[in-house]
Amino acid sequence: MSKKPNSYEGVALVSPVSIPYQRQSDKQAEWFIGSVLAGLLKDSGLDKHDIDGIAVSSFTLAPDTAVSLTNYFSMTPRWLETIPLGGASGVVAMRRAARAIQAGDAEVVACIGGDTANAESFGRLIDNFSGFSTNAVHPYGAGGPNTVFSMITRNYMEQFGASREDFGRICISQRDNAIAASRSLFNKPLSMDDYIDARVIAEPLHLFDCVMPCAGAEGFLMMSVDRAKSLGLPFAKILASEELYNAYPEDDIHFRGGWQIFSEDLYSAAGLGPEDINLLQTYDDYPVIVMLQLEDLGFCKKGEAADFIRNTSLNWNGDGLPHNTCGGQLSAGQAGAAGGFIGLVESIKQLTRTGLKNAVSEANIALVSGYGMVIYDRCLSSNAAILSRGDND
Repeated sequence: MSKKPNSYEGVALVSPVSIPYQRQSDKQAEWFIGSVLAGLLKDSGLDKHDIDGIAVSSFTLAPDTAVSLTNYFSMTPRWLETIPLGGASGVVAMRRAARAIQAGDAEVVACIGGDTANAESFGRLIDNFSGFSTNAVHPYGAGGPNTVFSMITRNYMEQFGASREDFGRICISQRDNAIAASRSLFNKPLSMDDYIDARVIAEPLHLFDCVMPCAGAEGFLMMSVDRAKSLGLPFAKILASEELYNAYPEDDIHFRGGWQIFSEDLYSAAGLGPEDINLLQTYDDYPVIVMLQLEDLGFCKKGEAADFIRNTSLNWNGDGLPHNTCGGQLSAGQAGAAGGFIGLVESIKQLTRTGLKNAVSEANIALVSGYGMVIYDRCLSSNAAILSRGDND
């Protein structure tokens, strides 16, 4: 890795907000993003004019961007970011907002990811997702992420011997977590038989390996630690964070990500190791990607994630490694770009003990990772952050 980044000391993450997910909605992305903003103001006690920075990620907001929202919401911020990085957007928004606060370019930044969903929106998204999709995938009759991740999953299974039952353990634990958190888009627990017998989507992927598109939004505020304390807001701090793009371009099919390259520096900056993490929130559009992150972030060696999952509880109330404690996208749903925020927002909730039905006991250190922007055989964005519970004394 290159020069290590400066610390994020003095910056606080506060007021985590989730707008309940809906399978479909006739409301636009602006409504979901604005609903998060209203929740942030209510929780923090701030006026909207106290917010002088906005970082937004959304697929269905287009052709609008963050600057359009300033007019819709009657705000006059001095710092803006529109972050088009999908599942990597939450950590990127956090990193950029933190630097803006440290530099004095903004004092209070709202970081929000949100999207709507209806019968037409997902098809439009797939048709216009990227030049890679339009020019290199669609002409061959393939479309959407399921075909890409079926290839990645098959390659991983053949290379490392993982079974469908191993992927199922991830999906089952996340359903349990989602039900406990009242976040599940599904109405009942998932059994291994349910998982194995579910209809085929794109072999070896079956129904419960694939996220369900939905509408919803996630967000949080960032400000100085001193301001958070003056407002009496419980907060989380950033101990370390890294991001990397187009890692391992020489790999024919993606089986590792940028996490493997920067994880040592990430832990070194935080002064911690994998054994110190109380809860883990990985990006989980498909269970194979969870396995890659478990390995590349040092919880087990490359190719050993299946063994790790067989021997480690991932449930929020288990004695192993609490993982995707709100159910992640595999059970809570994928609300477009909000999928890049759900793990970060859940981490802030857990660390600040904010409005949870499934609080992880003694959750003081969280690791959250992001992953986004799929092309033919991989995603291009990898990032991660280690957060700690803030001290309000």
